[in-house]
Amino acid sequence: MTDRSRALAGVVVVAMLAALVWTAAPSSEAQSGAQTGAPRIPRMPDGKPNFTGLWQYIGTANWDIQDHAAAPGPFHQLGAIGAIPAGQGIVEGNEIPYTPAALAKKKENNAKRWELDPEVKCFMPGVPRATYMPFPLQIVQGNRTIGIAYEYATANRVINLVTHQKSQVDSWMGTSNGSWQGDTLVVDVTGFNDLTWFDRAGNHHSEALHVVERYTFRNADVIDYEATIEDPKVFTRPWTIRLPLYRRLEPNAQLLEFKCVEFTEELIYGHLKRK
Repeated sequence: MTDRSRALAGVVVVAMLAALVWTAAPSSEAQSGAQTGAPRIPRMPDGKPNFTGLWQYIGTANWDIQDHAAAPGPFHQLGAIGAIPAGQGIVEGNEIPYTPAALAKKKENNAKRWELDPEVKCFMPGVPRATYMPFPLQIVQGNRTIGIAYEYATANRVINLVTHQKSQVDSWMGTSNGSWQGDTLVVDVTGFNDLTWFDRAGNHHSEALHVVERYTFRNADVIDYEATIEDPKVFTRPWTIRLPLYRRLEPNAQLLEFKCVEFTEELIYGHLKRK
């Protein structure tokens, strides 16, 4: 596939989401801020914040959502290429309240992370991991629904603002229902399977995972993202992550394509080849 066709494929995903949500252009009056002294943020014609745009997290949370030191990669032959960068965590208090059994499972995952991490096999990243992977995401906002397209593996989801839905079957990305608390978009996500991780360090969950996300503009080009995570089968209490999402401002910034399935075929199916 050529670079041009990959770029066009990313555009197609965004266009499909746009068709689902119908985005109205914000009026100049709405963009200026509803109140004197309020942050100048983009708004929909009805006055709600308009999160439409291309956004990306800058940090190392996909390696480990907790504080971590630099470490070597899986192959010494590559030297510094593939090494793990040091990073500050995004977990409030830097503590994940695992049950003893779940903590043991996390340590086992970490020891086998180069083999077991779902990212290795290009599985859907889940929520909230899709938000802080090292790939941009495109938000397309309408009055009744909001679509989010992720560059990684062409993952996507729709947030239902008006007609909330119950998950009919467990899935990688869950079922998302949104509401407004002032200028904050609150998204309740349920209906997950237990096959995703929170990072490459082996932090995990069960099918009982419940995530509540909060999107709030800090200014027109920064969203403060927060996700509270609850899973009574794995954690002793709810816990929260926080991070900023930055608007991509370079000229012609767009969501491109990272369909990684083709990169994993030899890994997954190579042993089935005839000798």
